[in-house]
Amino acid sequence: MKERTKMNDGLVYEILSVVEEIPEGKVASYGQIAELIGKDKNARLVGKVLGMAEYYGDYPCHRVVNHAGRPAPHFTEQKSLLQTEGVIFKENGCVDMKKCQWDPA
Repeated sequence: MKERTKMNDGLVYEILSVVEEIPEGKVASYGQIAELIGKDKNARLVGKVLGMAEYYGDYPCHRVVNHAGRPAPHFTEQKSLLQTEGVIFKENGCVDMKKCQWDPA
């Protein structure tokens, strides 16, 4: 049976504190954030938290994309926000993860 992680404010702020660290001009994937908080298999949880981040404050959630660099389908301003910061997109509409993925090390 798949292990489920219960969402609570502590977990929400743990995720958002990582998102807050992503520098302008860089992106992270949902899975990368999940790994950074020690919850490797919880990329969807990260997405769920980011979907309600506005209730917790102002965070640069536009800097989070899927593992292939695809922006969130219902976040129409995301691509233009990233382009304004200098994030490079490939012809297929995805972020060039080789050039723009954040390395927190």
